[in-house]
Amino acid sequence: MSTATLDTPIPAHPCAALPAADAASGDGLAAVRSAIAAHLVPKVVDVDLKAEYPEGFLRALGQAGGFRGAVEPAYGGNGLGMKHVVQVMEEVARECLSSAFLVWCQTACARYIQLSGNDWLKKQFLPSIAAGELLAGTGLSNTVKSCDTIEDYRLFARRVEGGYVINGVLPWVSNLGPSHVFTTGCPVVGEDGKLVFVLVDCAQAGFKLVDCAHFVGLDGTRTLACHFKESFVPDSMVLAHPSESEAYVKRIKPAMIHAQMGMGLGLIDACCKLMHQSNRTLAHVNQYLDDQVETIEAALDGARAAVYEIADELSEGAGSERTLDILKLRLAGGELSLRAANAAMLHQGAKGYLVRNPAQRRLREAYFIAIVTPATKHLRREIARIEGGHACSGM
Repeated sequence: MSTATLDTPIPAHPCAALPAADAASGDGLAAVRSAIAAHLVPKVVDVDLKAEYPEGFLRALGQAGGFRGAVEPAYGGNGLGMKHVVQVMEEVARECLSSAFLVWCQTACARYIQLSGNDWLKKQFLPSIAAGELLAGTGLSNTVKSCDTIEDYRLFARRVEGGYVINGVLPWVSNLGPSHVFTTGCPVVGEDGKLVFVLVDCAQAGFKLVDCAHFVGLDGTRTLACHFKESFVPDSMVLAHPSESEAYVKRIKPAMIHAQMGMGLGLIDACCKLMHQSNRTLAHVNQYLDDQVETIEAALDGARAAVYEIADELSEGAGSERTLDILKLRLAGGELSLRAANAAMLHQGAKGYLVRNPAQRRLREAYFIAIVTPATKHLRREIARIEGGHACSGM
């Protein structure tokens, strides 16, 4: 299998590698950084240790334009596209991966709506999602894994007059609340395995949110179980009907996976800063560790350049022809995240175990990047299928 490994830095990309400060200097990021400094930095420990949902920060980030790259200008976007989405996520992840994941949820949902054929949904929801006035999640983890035959579908729909009735339980969906919305997709009875994709209003009849298990990391992401019991979703809230679902998946999947690299880039950069910090006093012993900060930074620069280039391509079109490249880059990003976080913890030494020391938090966060859908094992499986000449199933 031709993928980057933990022992192999991501190779330099043909694009010039950019320093972190210059790489994130695109339009619209000054206000984003200000929102992070004012509303997120003081709350990072509470988000991590007290499972505090950073709702105030998310709304402030929306006001600062942090979600607008995922939306076209006609619906409240800024025209900066996927590169801006990744850069915002990267800025947030430098401080807190829980919050960066919530940015991914918000912008992923916005993009699913943007790429649908439902103009009413776009007009009705995109401006408020882009502004951070309406918060949004994405419940497609089960959909993705089921399409790739990793697990069974948890939801099923049946066609009724004027819409669909959905039943089932999604165990873990993030960035939710009583006034939130989220997207999901599931098979329709009698449609030969074809899917319907919908936008769900968490306040709608026949639907409820249920608290689920608590986690050792990323517990501030308002991750809840979603229970559907004869829950009616009208046609006005449909993103793609079964006859449209195959084409719709090809539109949404590449960027859905690729945008997650914003989390990895920011976390890796933060780990490098921890290594530099430790080396001020411990370089004489840290030099004997396997991974040095210069090696990690070189791999990060190459990854950042590659991510930005593909992000620009995704803004210009669907990008399905780059699926294999995106999967490989996402896999390498998860592996480099683990490698960087492990190196940061070893550089910090015993004080990395302190509750308020970010090194142990970064290690827990890095495992999330490697586990969140699509997980490392999922990515390796799909890469092997494509390289072996087998088409990806569904998603």
